[in-house]
Amino acid sequence: MDLKKILPKNGPPINEVSKYIEKYRNELIVIKYGGNVFIDREIFNNFISDISLLNKLGLSIVVVHGGGPRIKKELEKSNIQSKFIRGLRVTDEKIINIVETVLIDFNNDIVDSLKKKETKAISINTKKNNIINVIPEVKELGFVGIPKKINTDILKDIIKQKKIPIVSPLGLDDNNQVYNINGDTAAGAIAKSLKSRRLLLMTNVEGLLNKEKKLVEEISSQEVIKMIKDEIITEGMIPKINTCLDAVKNGVTAVGIIDGRKPHSILFEIFSDKGSGTLIRK
Repeated sequence: MDLKKILPKNGPPINEVSKYIEKYRNELIVIKYGGNVFIDREIFNNFISDISLLNKLGLSIVVVHGGGPRIKKELEKSNIQSKFIRGLRVTDEKIINIVETVLIDFNNDIVDSLKKKETKAISINTKKNNIINVIPEVKELGFVGIPKKINTDILKDIIKQKKIPIVSPLGLDDNNQVYNINGDTAAGAIAKSLKSRRLLLMTNVEGLLNKEKKLVEEISSQEVIKMIKDEIITEGMIPKINTCLDAVKNGVTAVGIIDGRKPHSILFEIFSDKGSGTLIRK
């Protein structure tokens, strides 16, 4: 395969790419794509190109997407005010129907965009190939769930066919009721169930910043816990960080928090010595 032909000009250096392709060839990588920046179509197209390239290079990947900003837009159109408890949207029957529709539309958008790049992807959501069995998070949140069990057989089967599973953060309970799941939580649960080599959380921040607001390139779980205690990591970042800590404690080798606004950040994270955000290890 001629790497020079298929790698983006502004991507990682070819010699580093060749080295890491071998390293990750038989490994699984779960990528969570979400956050406010991803409404930007240019960033979306960049992401689609990178995912397509990983597939062509023979890497096994699972993509989990969010959809917060799109959901917000739809709810505003219907004049529905959302209430949040600890950063999670209170979801009644009317809202869960809108959430499900929006997330499945976005899911199909990703699958169709990959198809245009001659990359085969398979939709996974509550209407098709559901893999997430949930229990309610807490009663006051309504239809917000936490994953109880992941059907990894469906995922492994798709990966074996060299296709990419595209997973919506939705699940069904034992009575087939649809629940919304926090995207990071869903990605973490899938990464743990598959014991993936990497979980990459694409966000609209650089990564973890220290007291001096400088990027922390690599860090252990112990040091992360200390940063939470010292209140260097606060508010919105805490649930994300808890997902990371839970994943590395349960069989995922390392988790990367990477800046999705930067061109080819996924490629730099996987295929370069430097990486492109913060890597959290056990």
